[in-house]
Amino acid sequence: MYQDKVEALKSEISKAEANTKEELEAYRMRFISKKSVIGDLFSAMKEIPNDQKREFGQLVNSVKQLAEEKFKELIETVNAKTQKAKSSDIDLTLPPTNVEVGGIHPLTATKQRIIEIFERIGFNLSEGPEIEDDWHNFTALNFPENHPAREMQDTFFIEKNPDIALRTHTSSVQVRVMENQKPPIRTLSPGRVFRNEAISARAHCIFHQVEGLYVDENVGFADLKQTLYHFAKEMFGKETKVRFRPSYFPFTEPSAEIDISCLLCKGKGCNICKGTGWVEIGGAGMVDPNVLENCGIDNQKYTGFAFGMGIERIAMLKYQIKDLRLFTENDIRFLKQFKPLL
Repeated sequence: MYQDKVEALKSEISKAEANTKEELEAYRMRFISKKSVIGDLFSAMKEIPNDQKREFGQLVNSVKQLAEEKFKELIETVNAKTQKAKSSDIDLTLPPTNVEVGGIHPLTATKQRIIEIFERIGFNLSEGPEIEDDWHNFTALNFPENHPAREMQDTFFIEKNPDIALRTHTSSVQVRVMENQKPPIRTLSPGRVFRNEAISARAHCIFHQVEGLYVDENVGFADLKQTLYHFAKEMFGKETKVRFRPSYFPFTEPSAEIDISCLLCKGKGCNICKGTGWVEIGGAGMVDPNVLENCGIDNQKYTGFAFGMGIERIAMLKYQIKDLRLFTENDIRFLKQFKPLL
């Protein structure tokens, strides 16, 4: 009785065909799955007399093996037909589809170019947290207790902890580097910073800075000037002129603001440079000895210089952009103009 059933199943399996995935799945459900006809045969094992179980088991195993081998053949057949169908759907005579490629954001392109310039003269990159404590953001940098930057109208403080704030500059990263690394130090710290300012065409509460630091023996102001001369001419062109104006910063002494000749009017005077022919790009100076001491560096042996620039300001000058807000509005019409930056 069971021999006839097994032989009938073998005949059915040998004649089985499958041209689609649906037919392949139907075969699997009938012959391979746990609830298949072969599975039913295994379940009937308990009804077979003990002296016939061995012979019955061999019969059922033979049909199971045949079903599995046939299943593998059908899989190959269906895959081959599917691949052939896909190939036939492709019309090689059709013109190619124009894929629109995106561009690098102008701020990203500007930051990458700045990093490239300074890396070539030995600066390495350093990063730090955007949420800083008072020590790294203010105190270690020689900010007096009554400095305006410590007031709520200039800085975003964490409400539940007045000693924690969103960093106002990436100088805090430089403090962390000096605390954990011995001179010589030559590092560049790009990153996002936050200040409590009204958003306008020339100001934003969130912007990007890049700050540089060089600490070693016998570092002088001439080293600072030559470094920034090199940067300005690499970034804006060899015809660019640079000037330094005396200024004040708590963490540098002496301090200076850096101007370059206006790229629009070539120094002749326009509304961008307010008729002066010069545009400010950042601040710089010799690291104050108190800052070195706060960071555990011998200020009798080592000196250093530091500088800082706004990446948005550099991008505005480089690409002649007049509204700072365009960088953060994600207007596709604006961003499409920078595809050549790829």
